[in-house]
Amino acid sequence: MIPEPHDTDPPLDAYSRAVSAVARELTPRVAALRVRHRGREGAGSAFAFTGDGFLLTNAHVVGAATAGQAAFADGTTTGFTVVGADRLSDLAVVRADGRVPGPVTLGDSDRLVVGQLVVAVGNPLGLAGSVTAGVVSALGRSLPTRSGNAVRVIEDVIQTDAALNPGNSGGALADAHGRVVGVNTAVAGIGLGLAVPINATTRRIIGALIRDGRVRRAFLGLVAAPVPVPAALRARTGQDDALRVAEVIPASPADRAGLRPGDLVLTAAGAPVSQAQSLQRLMFAEAIGRPLPITVLRNGAMVDVIAEPTELDPEPA
Repeated sequence: MIPEPHDTDPPLDAYSRAVSAVARELTPRVAALRVRHRGREGAGSAFAFTGDGFLLTNAHVVGAATAGQAAFADGTTTGFTVVGADRLSDLAVVRADGRVPGPVTLGDSDRLVVGQLVVAVGNPLGLAGSVTAGVVSALGRSLPTRSGNAVRVIEDVIQTDAALNPGNSGGALADAHGRVVGVNTAVAGIGLGLAVPINATTRRIIGALIRDGRVRRAFLGLVAAPVPVPAALRARTGQDDALRVAEVIPASPADRAGLRPGDLVLTAAGAPVSQAQSLQRLMFAEAIGRPLPITVLRNGAMVDVIAEPTELDPEPA
């Protein structure tokens, strides 16, 4: 027989206190979503991130639907309309038709470290308000996404061992202070979950979805991967990493600018380029049709080119 607890029993350990505090903070703010489109029903999670009814979720949760239902842990239910979805980042913004609980506090995933405690709140398998905890297993993972003919890699995806199941997608991933640092987006395998980071790039995407209902992106037309800068050049530039061009899309802005496979991209728009996200952060609406100076190392020589990004074709409905 399990003995009854006594007032003299020790308090919760630090880990339990942290997880339970995050659960109390976030569970009321995370909703179960249901959408229907062309006779098919989908489900997932979302969380309030503004005080006027905007919820953040995954694009693959809402799919092509334009509206749905949201249900919160306190029994509140409300309809919602889809404000905008961006399949190339797997993010979507919806707006509740009625009152919803107050917003979460958004954090900054760029401040995470491997081994840090994270808590996932969502609605897996239809079980509302489920909480799991784990650690940041890895940072800087990549998650390929596709929309029509456009392929993009979501950079700096957070990998966690917090248990995620179908229905968790769109739910909140938070740090020990209850700040939401990611949007749970995929179940990659047993004991492995991924989340889209909440960082400066994500905030720009969210802002564009609220403002325009979509994200206008610039298209450069190259595929590149980070590599170490040669030692001699590292001493000269102070730059440890750069991007090696693996492929240049024919007739693309990169091709017209004269970029070639094998080029080592050092700077773009005057700023060092050390990872794929360094370029992707530049590929928003303001870059469309404007000269983009790029410096590359080619056959041991520094070469300057000017590319003019075009607009990436809008995603098909």
